Amino acid sequence: MESAFWNKRWEDNQIGFHQSQVNPYLQTHWPRLELTPASRVLVPLCGKSLDMIWLAAQGYRVRGVELAERAVLDFFHEQGLEAEVFQHGAFTVWRSGEIELWQGDIFDLQPSDVDDCEALFDRAALIALPPAMRERYLRLLSTILPPTCKGLLVTLDYDQARVDGPPFSVADEEVRRGFDPWHVEEVEQVQIIEQSPKFSQAGVPSLLERVYRVSR
Repeated sequence: MESAFWNKRWEDNQIGFHQSQVNPYLQTHWPRLELTPASRVLVPLCGKSLDMIWLAAQGYRVRGVELAERAVLDFFHEQGLEAEVFQHGAFTVWRSGEIELWQGDIFDLQPSDVDDCEALFDRAALIALPPAMRERYLRLLSTILPPTCKGLLVTLDYDQARVDGPPFSVADEEVRRGFDPWHVEEVEQVQIIEQSPKFSQAGVPSLLERVYRVSR
């Protein structure tokens, strides 16, 4: 998935992956991570997610990473936030209060960029990437994140032969293999095929949403 693909999706407002409310799995399972107050949370491929607003409201410091400038602009405009803008390495950083959005390619992140990130929330990053990029992405997380990092991951699992991604299907075994040697625990699994007309109309018999708690 080249950068032009995602930039065009945002410019054309083809963002069906964006949720108009805070993710319910985040609200249910995040408190159980028992993070210290004011922990820094990495939100990869964050878009304009309202999850970042929720995390900041709980007292966490948020660092989102997003490729598309349109998504960053929309986030601050829709939330009515004024941002300080500056350059940090390969990224343009937009900061308002406890929220920072780093606009640029996530694969340009360096360990020093995330050495203060104690937590990770991935709702739509892993499933946005095709197989080769998923492997690279998971390798990146294992390389750059601090050894005490922990967080939540949300995936989809379905018959990829019937519907092409994104969002892509990521099987349970791929998650566990890709996060090795992280500790991976599935904490919730929900069948959502009846709420997903795109998939049901394509004849997909099952669409599982899985939620994992992961830790280094």
